[in-house]
Amino acid sequence: MKLLLCSDLHADLAAAQGMVELSQEADVVLIAGDLGNVRNMAQLEKTIGVLKEISIPTVLVPGNAESDEELKSVCQGWEPAYVLHGESVEISGVPFFGLGGGIPVTPFGSWSFDLTEDQAREAFKSLPKRAILVTHSPPLGVVDHNHEGRSLGSQAIREAILEQVPLFAVCGHIHASAGQEETLGKTPVYNAGPAARLRELPLPGE
Repeated sequence: MKLLLCSDLHADLAAAQGMVELSQEADVVLIAGDLGNVRNMAQLEKTIGVLKEISIPTVLVPGNAESDEELKSVCQGWEPAYVLHGESVEISGVPFFGLGGGIPVTPFGSWSFDLTEDQAREAFKSLPKRAILVTHSPPLGVVDHNHEGRSLGSQAIREAILEQVPLFAVCGHIHASAGQEETLGKTPVYNAGPAARLRELPLPGE
């Protein structure tokens, strides 16, 4: 399965258009949140307006810059899009699970769409084994270091990956780690960032 990955577009319409063009080479698109900035609905609508040209299955999760309800609202009418927040969908026989928001709670204040670690743990009770996992936040200790080298990821996401062993995990949120891939347990974890990347993922039985 060929995946097209990105996160943290932050209303970069040129980057969004690049995703549209590259999607012609992919089977599934995964977008790991922060499509706009600080809950700005106009920016979110413009970004999704560009991305709606993508005609293949597209899984999106909210970042901390937009809520799940806001993202679902602007994605209405985009038929192959799935906005997941504590939910899963099966595409070509493969389960995809998404959980958005800043995890743990960010220091950014009331505008930021965040979850506590305990809220995330509750959501992960629905995570199927051997799924493809899309989160906005990275797991603790993996692709989660800021420019000062501090690890800012989520313990709950780390636990979920180690327990449920996703086939692959994609995230964003920590810009300094964008473009990095590491392995946690048996799961490759990729911090996508805004630069679109195609990644071939061998599936069980292939």
